[in-house]
Amino acid sequence: MIKYIQFVLSEYYYEILAERVGEIQAKVKSHQVKVLISKASDKILCTKESLKDTLIIADEPEMIQNFLQQGWYVVVLYHEKNKDISIPNVRYGVEDVFMLEYRSYEEAYRRLAGLPWDILETDRLKVRESTVEDVNEFYRIYKEPSITFYMEDLYKEKEAEQAYMKAYIDQVYGFYGYGLWTVILKSTDEVIGRAGLSVREGYEFPELGFVIDVFHQHKGYGYEVCSAILKYAREELEFGKIQAMVREKNQKSRSLLTKLGFVFERDVIDINRNYKMFVKNL
Repeated sequence: MIKYIQFVLSEYYYEILAERVGEIQAKVKSHQVKVLISKASDKILCTKESLKDTLIIADEPEMIQNFLQQGWYVVVLYHEKNKDISIPNVRYGVEDVFMLEYRSYEEAYRRLAGLPWDILETDRLKVRESTVEDVNEFYRIYKEPSITFYMEDLYKEKEAEQAYMKAYIDQVYGFYGYGLWTVILKSTDEVIGRAGLSVREGYEFPELGFVIDVFHQHKGYGYEVCSAILKYAREELEFGKIQAMVREKNQKSRSLLTKLGFVFERDVIDINRNYKMFVKNL
């Protein structure tokens, strides 16, 4: 968890932030996060002991590169004095720090630290980004033949699936900010499935996908998690319409989609497979 937000700034932006740093501290105080501010010229650096707990926000290219070389988690602050300067190797940037809420800092920190984002919770379930460590649980879930009867299987070699997951975390979560996530039963902390939103090439709308471990089916978990994801898609991601694609004989999934408020739109052929496309206006 992030404990410190350290601003290391040019003379120009230090003067701006110094007068309003209380606004930023007020937004993160309830999360036990401390905001620190210093000038780049003062060379006041965080201690190595706090490296893994700190998000640094800086605006001078040379200082930023120094921090990156030392292994810090760094976000570049862009403003009118540096907006045309190239700052390589920085994954994230912000422009107006006074508009940011705690979640923006936490999510940037977690992405840079390689930690999964917590997406949402329901009464019984927790949804978070998947990790490479989750792959073992996915193989446990997918080994049941009925799981892959209507959907794509995992790679036969676990190492290939782990490599795919690593790339997925960086390229899908990191780029889109959403994807297929891990579903956890809160009472036992057990991984019981996957659910989320994906992008299918050649289609206009994000697509809902879900799978629940056979040992946890018929308990309403699918409806519970998908309902929450649709709400998240509407309120957090601001999507207006979601699609879902199912095989014609997959009656369980079709029934769930109908219960969720999806309506049949058309038959489609994708990668030589016939699907029923359902859509829902959010």
